[in-house]
Amino acid sequence: MPGGRSVHPLAWWGWAACLGVAAMQTTNPNPFLLLLIAAVVSFVVASCRGNSPWSRSLALFVKIGLVVIVIRLAIEVLFGQRGIPGHVLFSLPRVPLPSWAAAVSIGGKVTLESLITAFVLGLQLAVILVCFGAANSLVSPYRLLRCLPSILYEAGVAVTVALSFTPELVDTVSAVRHARRLRGVPTTGVRGIRGIAVPVLEGALDRSLQLATSMDARGYGRRNESSRAATRIAVSATATGLLSAAVGLYGVIDAGSLFGLGLPIVTVGVAVCAVGLTVGGRNLRRTRYRPDRWGAPEWAILGSGAVALAAMGIAHALGIAGMTASFVPLAVPALPVLPVVGIVVAALPAFVAPSRRAAGAPVRSDLGAAVA
Repeated sequence: MPGGRSVHPLAWWGWAACLGVAAMQTTNPNPFLLLLIAAVVSFVVASCRGNSPWSRSLALFVKIGLVVIVIRLAIEVLFGQRGIPGHVLFSLPRVPLPSWAAAVSIGGKVTLESLITAFVLGLQLAVILVCFGAANSLVSPYRLLRCLPSILYEAGVAVTVALSFTPELVDTVSAVRHARRLRGVPTTGVRGIRGIAVPVLEGALDRSLQLATSMDARGYGRRNESSRAATRIAVSATATGLLSAAVGLYGVIDAGSLFGLGLPIVTVGVAVCAVGLTVGGRNLRRTRYRPDRWGAPEWAILGSGAVALAAMGIAHALGIAGMTASFVPLAVPALPVLPVVGIVVAALPAFVAPSRRAAGAPVRSDLGAAVA
């Protein structure tokens, strides 16, 4: 990319969202497709991330994903359905339950097939978390706030606090562990976790709230000149559009609902939401310093994610073999070609977006990035 300029934040978030929705396309997903999505996301982050504190967020989300998988396996072992046939690995003492709780079981035989199914379902959640972590690693949450429409200013401050918590958490963990090492205090085990948890959580939240307060005090040069009628129209249209988009998105994710109306409802919802944002932000003015540009690289990044999502959706709609995986009887699922090609295309940002470290771009401070 010429000049090594930063990619527009919405392009990265749109790309990550497309891959996250692609991972949610099926209820019994193919584990190979999920692993491919995780590999593509990790490759792009490794190629394009910078030296900022939030660029290390992906590792934290990977660890959280592993914890999710372990918890899902533990739930299956303790409370899983015992009616699934298969190879019995071990048995736990079974607790008798009343007839009205027949769908729930505590203890009993644990089969290999049930554990693999639970692992795949946990892997699906972990991959979604990895996609969210990729967006946090590639984009400063403060730059994302600058791209929001004026009408969403107050909500944007709250969202910034939420999005900045994880990057600040990663940065605080590193600082606390380094300080404890210098003092010769353990940083691992129960004692290490107990000594790190409280200052880390308190420090990360305090810094996020302090940043949000400073931004709110400065106001971004915002002036509210909207009439009550325009405000009501904007709020109503925006709320209706967001609600319609949420309903339509559920239809897109769950192919068995809404009889194929998910995508049209999403389109209508986005259009109504755009009208509301346009009407509400017509008289709201904000000063912006060095606004982010949207060009060909951003379209390529967003388009590559859309290609992966479309490939998964088309393959699922056509019923291509390998989109869903069943491990009863135990068998290796097939690998469909169309989704694989679409997911590989999603790695395009690694080649069209610059590495901030390679470009030598200076890393601005968090507060400077927010106020700029």
